[in-house]
Amino acid sequence: MNAQEIRNAYLQYFAARGHAIIPRAKLIPYNDPTTLFTGSGMQPLLPYLLGEVHPAGIRLVDSQTALRAQDIEDVGDNRHTTFFEMLGNWSLGDYFKEQQIRWFFEFLTDVVGLDPNKIYVTAFMGDPAHNIPRDDEAASIWQKVFEEKGIEAQIVEIGSQADGDIRGIKPGERIFFYDDGENWWSRGGGLEKTPIGDPCGPDSEVFYDFGPQNHAEGYGLAHPASDSGQFMEIGNQVFMQYHRLEDGNFEPLVKQNVDFGGGLERIAAAAIDSPDVFKISLLWPIIEKLQVLSGKAYETHTESMRVIADHLRAATFLAVDGVKPANKEQGYVMRRLLRRAIRFAFDLGIEQNFLEEIVPVIADLYTNDYPEVKEQRDDVIVTLAKEEKVFRQTLRKGLNELSKFAQQGITGEELFKLYDTYGFPVELSTEEAFKQGITLSEQWRQEFDAKMLEQRQRSQTAAKGTFKGGLGGDKEIHKKYHTATHLLQSALRTLYGPDLRQHGSNITEERLRFDFNHDEKVSPEDIQKIEDLVNGWIAEDLPVKYSEYPTQAALDMGAIGPFGERYGEMVKVYQMGPDNHVASLEICGGPHVTHTGALAEGGRAFKIIKEESSSAGIRRIKAVLA
Repeated sequence: MNAQEIRNAYLQYFAARGHAIIPRAKLIPYNDPTTLFTGSGMQPLLPYLLGEVHPAGIRLVDSQTALRAQDIEDVGDNRHTTFFEMLGNWSLGDYFKEQQIRWFFEFLTDVVGLDPNKIYVTAFMGDPAHNIPRDDEAASIWQKVFEEKGIEAQIVEIGSQADGDIRGIKPGERIFFYDDGENWWSRGGGLEKTPIGDPCGPDSEVFYDFGPQNHAEGYGLAHPASDSGQFMEIGNQVFMQYHRLEDGNFEPLVKQNVDFGGGLERIAAAAIDSPDVFKISLLWPIIEKLQVLSGKAYETHTESMRVIADHLRAATFLAVDGVKPANKEQGYVMRRLLRRAIRFAFDLGIEQNFLEEIVPVIADLYTNDYPEVKEQRDDVIVTLAKEEKVFRQTLRKGLNELSKFAQQGITGEELFKLYDTYGFPVELSTEEAFKQGITLSEQWRQEFDAKMLEQRQRSQTAAKGTFKGGLGGDKEIHKKYHTATHLLQSALRTLYGPDLRQHGSNITEERLRFDFNHDEKVSPEDIQKIEDLVNGWIAEDLPVKYSEYPTQAALDMGAIGPFGERYGEMVKVYQMGPDNHVASLEICGGPHVTHTGALAEGGRAFKIIKEESSSAGIRRIKAVLA
């Protein structure tokens, strides 16, 4: 099976077992200021794993696109990508370990056709200090499903990843117990980092064995949790069965959940028995096109082709989800992805515009399964091709900058500046320096690498505050600003009519930001009218409530939602005000305060602090409760 077939088969397999197929969430999280991107399959579902009722029911399945910008420098090996899809299924208080383990194993072996002899699994070894027993239940289920395939499945306790590097695995061993560094899930990480009151629990990871020839030196002995290359994780089953008490101990949950995530690209790589994910059907056609355009072979220019294929696939989906290249936030990451791809194209000898050739190949890989890609295909090509044109102009500026060093020579720090400011790959800079007779400082490489390391460390430090599997932005002030955002949109629609729609939103503890379609600057007089409307509704202390409706019924009753959003069969609709005096009626997942008067606590009032252009035809308002 190719990757597209695996995705569809997975959705249908779980739909046949009572799961509602839900649409993917956008790569840009809605009203979550804690992270730039949807970085995992479970991220959009976390509120429901934490107790909210999902309108589609208690059995859910999807394929969620995800992006992790912190992995950008790792792209180039055979398994790291910034953009990927996570196959996910969830049980919200319904089935548990027995069904989940059996179903996933059956899907891998009987539907995808993986050799069960190449599948290895892990489970949690327990922690007596926290009164958490070893997950013998999961191990026993795994042992049974392997035995039903005629496979010996010995159970062994490993401990930490480092312990595994020393011990390795022995013939007949197939089920491995690891500590909470490997097989415990919580929003904070390991056992000690589990937040008070949070659901948490052991997980069971599934690995595919690509053979000992793929075990790299320097990693100790091979075992599933090693990063050596022999084993690749293809799925993780999280069993939420505990919550942490005020005293730091753990007790079983009354209502247990299953959260499964499996990497589509990695399962597809296992299906063709290749540890190189770039050879699957969602990436290899891009590589083939690059070979044609460059006249060079993948085997001799592997890293460059991998980087280009990954980065352009990520940029394409960012464009589909409404992101445009910019100098900050999501737009900056998109610009960086595009410019890195263009830089690596120099290594292939591609110095003319090539995005118009590559992006259609990427889009066509997804048009059958994601209608939004088909709908926006032409606009995406125009957006990305324009950015390439702009960057090639920047490269010319960089060449002029490089020529200034003809007399005094150039250092590694100056080479890094060319890389960081103009996007010059160091190989291009040194090649041009040689052509122009510019002297390089033996130490230039060490200096350049040191600056690169500093940048990576800064990126990693910045990433620590982003989404780690937790629901951020759920403080009371976030709820107030979220509620105020609804009132702001109602005020704008009251003033400018029903064609006005939201085109973006961001909420922090300090302010709200709201983007909307409007062709001209909002006048000071209109700003005053908007503030008066919002503050009037706050002063009325209107009740805030929600109900669930079939999507079409919600739309028919006048509920509005973010522009371009896709919904499942059921949605949550928030109403502010009684039925005879509705100030706001919106499709939204929450959270909100229970009455608008809460926004005025502490003598606060709604105040617009900035109104500006966001992009062509889109205005942006920033407001505070002050």
